[in-house]
Amino acid sequence: MVLGYHGSCIGGRLGGRLARFDRYMLSQLMVLFGFFALVLVSVYWVNRAVILFDQLIADGHSAGIFLEFTLLSLPKVIGMVLPMASFAAAVYVTNRLSTESELTVMQSTGFSPWRMARPVAVFGLIVAVMMAVLTHFLIPASLAQLKLREAEISGSVSARLLREGTFLHPTDGVTFYIRDITPEGELRDVYLSDRRQADRPVTYTARNAFLLRGDGGTSLVMVEGLAQTLDSKGLRLSTTNFADFSYDVSSLIESAGPPRPRIDQMSTSALLGDPVGSHDLTGSPLARVLEEGHMRFQQPLLGLVAALIGFSTLIAGGFSRMGLGRRIVLAIFLLVAVKLVESAVAGPMRANAALWPLVYAPTLAGLAIVGAMLWKAAHPVWRRRRPPPDPATGPEAEARA
Repeated sequence: MVLGYHGSCIGGRLGGRLARFDRYMLSQLMVLFGFFALVLVSVYWVNRAVILFDQLIADGHSAGIFLEFTLLSLPKVIGMVLPMASFAAAVYVTNRLSTESELTVMQSTGFSPWRMARPVAVFGLIVAVMMAVLTHFLIPASLAQLKLREAEISGSVSARLLREGTFLHPTDGVTFYIRDITPEGELRDVYLSDRRQADRPVTYTARNAFLLRGDGGTSLVMVEGLAQTLDSKGLRLSTTNFADFSYDVSSLIESAGPPRPRIDQMSTSALLGDPVGSHDLTGSPLARVLEEGHMRFQQPLLGLVAALIGFSTLIAGGFSRMGLGRRIVLAIFLLVAVKLVESAVAGPMRANAALWPLVYAPTLAGLAIVGAMLWKAAHPVWRRRRPPPDPATGPEAEARA
């Protein structure tokens, strides 16, 4: 009974130590994950915001439109960087624990590499759940709203016509140019070429112009200009000077109606529940529909795989006073190898809809790598010790002789 009591006490203390280690490592992983995710999202988002700023603000749109577009693009950016953030957090925490000999101490108390990987697996599952919310709900909804807003502003006068120093083609056969736009809205040095009638193209030039909106539509009122009409059949050019001339531009800025949905904007239930209907609605190949639906499950799994690859690769190298620089490079290479598997299976999968299970090949390859690394860490290769010298034939025997 005494031995049983002492055994239960030792087991209880060991179990408490394991639980504390799990909580400690998980808290470290979450803190570093938040830091790396914030940094990476900021870098990607700023890059996206600069592109949107050039496109929207330069076209005369307000700062509110710019802010709305950048916020709608944020979920996709977050989904891109979360696997990288989980990998970076796992590598950083594992490297620090190894450098400070904390992993060595835990292994000396009986922790196996498989057991030490448990908090990393829990961390990877948390990241996978966050990514699943993004891929299944937030990203499709944000892309659908973004596409709708793009269609709305693309039909506006500002997007179609009001752009300085650029030759615009708002519709087939029409070219429009403005040299300058004053703060009062006056257009200076306007050029308008209407070639929609192939046998009778007309070119308008004006010193000044204004856009006037009324109940009947939008008109471009040109002041002090010249109209040149070419009769292609008779090869005659007619010119007309005018003090002011009104040109109806409503047909140039009318919206084409609601845009056709894309597969990345549709719900997962629609893609996988009715792939043929999604194919008919979007016009995308059936293989692409199935790929998009299953990729929304595959991408969250990459957050788990990336964290486990970072941890297992570093722990497989054991403790080293020289640091784990080479192991970190190897972990990056293995993560790139997983992405190469994803690229390799994309071609056959898109060519044949029946090969959709290949979507999950990168996850299986990553888990195989993790298993191999943890097995190596649990079975270290020791140097073979040289056998002791034989007293009958060794140097001592020669000395005695």
